[in-house]
Amino acid sequence: MIPKDCKRLAEVDFPIAEVSSAVLKREKKFPVPRGLPSTMHHWWARRPLGSSRAMLMGLLLPDPCDPQCPTEFKESARQILKEMQGRPKWWSEDMETDIGLRRVLLAFISDFASWENSSVPAYLDASRDLVKAVYGDESPLLVDPFSGGGAIPLEALRVGCDAFASDLNPVACLILASLLEEIPRYGDELVNELELQGKELRKEVSKELAEFYSKDQDGSIPVVYIWARTVRCEAPECGTEIPLLRSFWLCKKGKRKWALRPIQPSSVTDPQSWEFEVFQPRSDEEVRIGTVSKAKATCLCCGIVLSPERVRAQLSEQEGGADVIFDEGGNRVGGARLMAVVTLKQNAKGRYYRASSEDDYLAILRAQARISEITDDWKVDGKQGLCPVPNESLPPIGTLGFRVQRYGMLQWSHIFTARQKVAFVICGQKIASLYNADNQKSALAVLLAIALDKVMDFNCSLSQWRSTNEDVGHLFGRQALPIVWDFAETDPTREAYVGLERAINHVCSVVANVTSLIKNSGQVQQADATNVPLPDASASVWFTDPPYYDAIPYSDLSDFFLVWLKRTLPDHPLLKDPFDSENPLSPKNREIVQDETKERDGRVKDRDFFEDAMGEAFAEGRRVLREDGIGSVIFAHKTTEGWEALLSGMINGGWTITASWPIATEMGSRLRARDSAALATSVHLVCRPRPEDASVGDWADVLRELPKRVGDWMERLQGEGIRGADLVFACVGPALEIFSRCSKVETAEGREVKLPEYLEKVWEVVGRTALEQVLGTAGTQAQDGLRGGVLEEDSRLTALFLWTLQSTGDGDGENEEDVAKASAGGFSLPYDVVRRFAQPMGIDLDAWTGRIIEQKKGVVRLLPVTERSKALFGQEGASAAADWIETDPMAGLQQALFAEADGEGASASRARGRRLDPDAEIQTSNPTALDRLHAAMLLQASGHTNALRALIAAEQDRGPDFLRLANALTALYPRGSQEKRLLDAMLLAVPR
Repeated sequence: MIPKDCKRLAEVDFPIAEVSSAVLKREKKFPVPRGLPSTMHHWWARRPLGSSRAMLMGLLLPDPCDPQCPTEFKESARQILKEMQGRPKWWSEDMETDIGLRRVLLAFISDFASWENSSVPAYLDASRDLVKAVYGDESPLLVDPFSGGGAIPLEALRVGCDAFASDLNPVACLILASLLEEIPRYGDELVNELELQGKELRKEVSKELAEFYSKDQDGSIPVVYIWARTVRCEAPECGTEIPLLRSFWLCKKGKRKWALRPIQPSSVTDPQSWEFEVFQPRSDEEVRIGTVSKAKATCLCCGIVLSPERVRAQLSEQEGGADVIFDEGGNRVGGARLMAVVTLKQNAKGRYYRASSEDDYLAILRAQARISEITDDWKVDGKQGLCPVPNESLPPIGTLGFRVQRYGMLQWSHIFTARQKVAFVICGQKIASLYNADNQKSALAVLLAIALDKVMDFNCSLSQWRSTNEDVGHLFGRQALPIVWDFAETDPTREAYVGLERAINHVCSVVANVTSLIKNSGQVQQADATNVPLPDASASVWFTDPPYYDAIPYSDLSDFFLVWLKRTLPDHPLLKDPFDSENPLSPKNREIVQDETKERDGRVKDRDFFEDAMGEAFAEGRRVLREDGIGSVIFAHKTTEGWEALLSGMINGGWTITASWPIATEMGSRLRARDSAALATSVHLVCRPRPEDASVGDWADVLRELPKRVGDWMERLQGEGIRGADLVFACVGPALEIFSRCSKVETAEGREVKLPEYLEKVWEVVGRTALEQVLGTAGTQAQDGLRGGVLEEDSRLTALFLWTLQSTGDGDGENEEDVAKASAGGFSLPYDVVRRFAQPMGIDLDAWTGRIIEQKKGVVRLLPVTERSKALFGQEGASAAADWIETDPMAGLQQALFAEADGEGASASRARGRRLDPDAEIQTSNPTALDRLHAAMLLQASGHTNALRALIAAEQDRGPDFLRLANALTALYPRGSQEKRLLDAMLLAVPR
């Protein structure tokens, strides 16, 4: 066993760049590897297997360079790695010394992180042998109380550990039980039986659903039905039906182009006369823009715009508008409108598009009759058991990420069309007949139910048709449930898209992969993380990925699957709320999230609740961990509030943070392209139980140690390619080690320093260090110009903003076009993040609002330089400024900048005054170095090269600060952004 005080590899070193590259290269790129467990069932914020595996090995293995590292382990490790098949030759030469052995172990961890090596017998055997060399015949127990999708406990089983996985959420527990218990238990038999049962299920379901999904008369096979919700124009004497379409494009993929074209009605007073035809446009101009944007609907007939309030009101009357409304004669009179059908033709490649037909609507009419029959039978039977169609309520309006309730979707059934409900009820009944037949059949039923969940994810009234890919997007592309105006419905019995066949094949691939890798089962239990059903000191590793503060409403989102799973797997023990038998949905009372729409025992679930509950969970983790054990916590939230709440919970729970490793787990290209401040990395905090006799820390000593610790860590991480907000939050770990190793920290006067006060100092140190790196100074006093190397506030704010905005990525994922689009409207960060830097640096955000930033709804936007033109140059713009600057660069610039600061007409009067009296005193605002730099960029943009050269020459005479700032900012602006292009072009005009 490892001595208590022996450091683990993950506490001293970790191959950040290599592991990040392995994760992004395979697990986070499309197409994802076949058999990857995450493809079996959707779960939110699931951790990559590679990063979980690498961190786990770092936690399990001791550092060979530590004096207390057992000699027996070092000898065994050398022997294991020397005998490993296919190892690099340099390993044998390097591992003779302890530092060399450490390098080889880290190389093994980074290689093992790749998907390709994760199933190679040589790596699997070596990993298990290394773990056995540490722990002997007693396998170490890993505990994960927030297991979610199961990446961490699955990797524990892979490397030969025992695993205890628990979660409060029923859907998560069902996924975990399948992955960690059922699949390892039944092995290859399960794969073969699942394929047979899957074929039988598809055969039976196809037969029963044939009347609802028929072939076209010419033999074409419809595979996707593209629908639009509709509202009525409320303009007097109009009343035209408005199909809510984001776009009239059906296909815009390379040279393939298909679109919808509205046909002008014969009479504007006839709301039923509008028809739509499918055509192949020769140019983009032939396709009109959509009818809906930001919940505003534009009438095709009269052009009147219907307000969001009226759109919501009309859709509310239709319970969301996903279904067709028929009259008594079976004629469509409203509701959802079928805009086009995607078909496959025999002996022809590609997809074809056609307009809707009467036969299409007859199929919907039959489906509505069938679902009414199903629910009526349930009512006649006295409403025994659950209603066959989910009638549970959606969460209340205001729940994080949920918007559909405002449009009349109040029950989970409202998210599905009548035909979708018929299909899923029939599929569920077939699967339910297998459940409880025997243990293995029950395991099969669970896997088939999981496959059906995958079909639903791509087949509901919130699934979008993606014209650029000619495919269907799944519901949870975002961790939310937003309204979708036009949606795609697929035939679940067909091979195209995600139907039963493809979904079952995905599940079969995962079962086969897991079976080949894992022989020992884990233990899964539905449990509250604050009350884990394990004895004291039973775990060797406590490794978890806790909830992200207020980022993801896990329980509310998972109810989408739960309401159907309860019907498909009746009375399954994991699909219940163990704490409230009256609750028909997932447990929410005990869920640890910050969501002020919810309460627990009369207490609002605010930040204090989250912090206290996380503290209880961390204290429980400390209780179950052995004295020689180690912990790790993953966090990737984008706000400092979330971090502070988590860290407070850790410290209050009795933990000391000993290391912090940011591993890139998200594609960096998505960050700025979506104008988001989400992190590209997940920070893995390594921690130990704080000793009961920990000493009291001295505040002055802590502050003295902090700058060097942060500076050294920033330098190390930047060498690994970590940037921006990822770097900021990764520095929290080593900073917290200083603070968290003490029982408490006190000032010389005996006042206890709380964590928020310390974190203010951390953000300040990080900000100052960043400024020193990017601008060569950390000055904090605003002065005119940059005299003495002291930066003005607006330059400091801009530099820190852009530095924080930088993303950690894989280098080749940046989409320049998307970055340019984002920069055209400026870049945004959460107010909370900007405030944390601004306040310690003496920057008054309010003072710069309207000048270089904009504050709105909790977001700070850095204004693009083009939006500053009027403020800098006045109504007359860059042309008038250029005239003055060419005549007299210094005075002309001073006159041009903020020309209208003193009121209307000031610019013109100054111009006239200057022409009459060139020596007249001119009263203007005092421009900063950033103002002058922005002025030069605007001159560059407007093509006034002579004025630009004159301005640059004058600034060079003034001093080096103008060009120093320009060079710093061009390095910070995102590649492809307008500002960077302007700065680069401007710098080319500088005389060499």
